[in-house]
Amino acid sequence: MTLPLDGIRVLDSTYVFALPYTGGLLADMGAEVIKVEGPGRPDVTRTGGYAGAFPDGEHGEDWWNRPSTYNLIHRGKRSLTLDMTDERGRDLFRQMLSVSDVLMENFTPRVMRGWGLDYASLRKIKPDLVMVSNTGYGHGGGPYSGYPAQATTQEATHGHCWITGYPGGPPAKAGASFVDFLSTWTALFAIGAALRYRNKTGQGQWVDMGMYQSGVLFTSEYIMDAIANGREGGRIGNRHPTRAPQGCYRALGEDQWITLSVGDDQQWHALCGLMDRQDLEQDQRFADILARQRHHDDLDEIITVWTSGVDKYELMHLMQRQGIPSGPVLTGKDIHFDPQYQNRGFLERVTYPADRDIGTRPFIGRPYKFSKSPLRIHGPSPTFGQHNQPLLQDLLGVDDARYQELVQDAVIATVPTTGEPSPQIPPEQAVERGLIGAWDPDFKKHLEI
Repeated sequence: MTLPLDGIRVLDSTYVFALPYTGGLLADMGAEVIKVEGPGRPDVTRTGGYAGAFPDGEHGEDWWNRPSTYNLIHRGKRSLTLDMTDERGRDLFRQMLSVSDVLMENFTPRVMRGWGLDYASLRKIKPDLVMVSNTGYGHGGGPYSGYPAQATTQEATHGHCWITGYPGGPPAKAGASFVDFLSTWTALFAIGAALRYRNKTGQGQWVDMGMYQSGVLFTSEYIMDAIANGREGGRIGNRHPTRAPQGCYRALGEDQWITLSVGDDQQWHALCGLMDRQDLEQDQRFADILARQRHHDDLDEIITVWTSGVDKYELMHLMQRQGIPSGPVLTGKDIHFDPQYQNRGFLERVTYPADRDIGTRPFIGRPYKFSKSPLRIHGPSPTFGQHNQPLLQDLLGVDDARYQELVQDAVIATVPTTGEPSPQIPPEQAVERGLIGAWDPDFKKHLEI
């Protein structure tokens, strides 16, 4: 079976979420993705607050290889450690780049220039190199260009926070790291386009990505409305400027919810029938879209009386059969058992080697399928520096004496020289502190793992 990116080698010198997850998806597509970390600079998804959960809540002896976040986004990769502050590490990086196709990096603009690893320098080594640089504000100048950035603050700088939240309330974030994943998908597209350009012309190129712009792109309708109509968008919660009723309503059970969106009079009449409230069709408060928008609060109360007594899946099926867009609000647990996700094979099981003491775990796959190239996760994440020897000695030809010197001087390593595990909090306490929504002690039994 030929995969879309068979034969493509990617150097993944990136940290945190955005481009590391891009690398995981490239590996799913068949690319050989080499995760590069410094012995004293392990990826933050291995340590501290970015690490997520640990298998069965246990750190284990090699805690840096076990966090859930790291294992999700680095699945199927190889691991190489190089101290990039050491000229020997940078020289090996250049050698590795000379036999690779794509380089991804997400340092602030000054870092790669300071190391002599900027695109202008690297293209002399690899003229057809596709290089992707993901920074907060791009390399192309501007007052913010040199600033470090992260998704948790960038939602504010590109306007998402201004339009997220409830009327009369403060600006709000859309999620933990929403912009990171906008950059993940943007980078996938950019790499595919750059590789196609290389196939057609024989030339590589530099993709200069700014996360700031990736975020602004997803507020386009508000920008266009401001330019065309002079209207500054605001926070409207779960409502919609041209559809009514629309919202998220309580369903049967504790903390269960259903969403629905009515876009025209036909859907409104169908909803009235489902609620057995045909009288509402004659109510002038709800005569048309504009009237329903003006009296949306009244509608919300009426709809909640109906939805709160019916199962959320049943509600979805009832409304969808009548042509009303609707969907249940799924928890993290729900997603594991949702029939649609199961049918699509969206959750894939990855089995780890016995010596890693992780077992078999489910991971999210991809939202797309290829008819000619069935994609899958090609194995677990690598341990720290797992492939130092085959990459440096077998691929680059580093001899034994030099390899041992690199180990002795900590230019390469298989154990991080810095970093600590995130606090180990019992699940019950995590629920009490609001760090997780719920915990099921029988999760393995329910997941059949």
